[in-house]
Amino acid sequence: MRRLLMLALLPLLLAVAGAAWAVEPFRASYDVYRGGRAIGVATLQVVRDGARWRVDLAMDGKGLAGLAGLNAQQSTVFDEVNGTYRPLAQSTVRKVLFTRKQTTGTYDWSAGRATWTGDVKKTRRAPVALQPGDMSGLLINLAVIRDARPGATLQYRFVDDGRARPQQYVVSTRTEPMTVDELHYDALRVDRVQSVAEQTSIWVAEGVPTPIRILQRENGEDTYDLRLIEYKGA
Repeated sequence: MRRLLMLALLPLLLAVAGAAWAVEPFRASYDVYRGGRAIGVATLQVVRDGARWRVDLAMDGKGLAGLAGLNAQQSTVFDEVNGTYRPLAQSTVRKVLFTRKQTTGTYDWSAGRATWTGDVKKTRRAPVALQPGDMSGLLINLAVIRDARPGATLQYRFVDDGRARPQQYVVSTRTEPMTVDELHYDALRVDRVQSVAEQTSIWVAEGVPTPIRILQRENGEDTYDLRLIEYKGA
């Protein structure tokens, strides 16, 4: 009898799990800080792109920050396969002073390789062999939100801009109180340490489809600190 009950419940449990994994559109706005000083704004969004999805990050600097290269747009077109985010195409545009640099990436899953064209370094022009679960940087941010659990260790493989490397994220065991537009959240801090000199921290809160905060540090100093102002969900 118990076995029959479990078999009956299995489709329902799978449906609930699928709903938890499902991508939903949103648009989020951030203030960008460096060393505690506001240097610009950023927008992160997920939108429908026909039968697929697209995640976009746009950063706009003001004053010297804009001239120094804060102005950038990055997008990844992707689909969702068995609860995983699979990149299909990626583009990045950076504007510095009077120059504009653009790269375009294609993830060819049938051929099992990803390639980049445009203003790509010579050392990154060779095709990158794809493995199941590979994601762009933007998709890893979404995956962290999906996967973060207290005390968990998250493993991903970053394939972006002609590079492939493993990334490990460690989730804090306790939440931290954070406030966004007078709303209070209990957020988990997720840390990635690429090297002693470089660190990325992402704060995520249950029910919020976008990071509450994204902090990048190099050599002990903040490079970018994105703090959520507001977001709109589906």
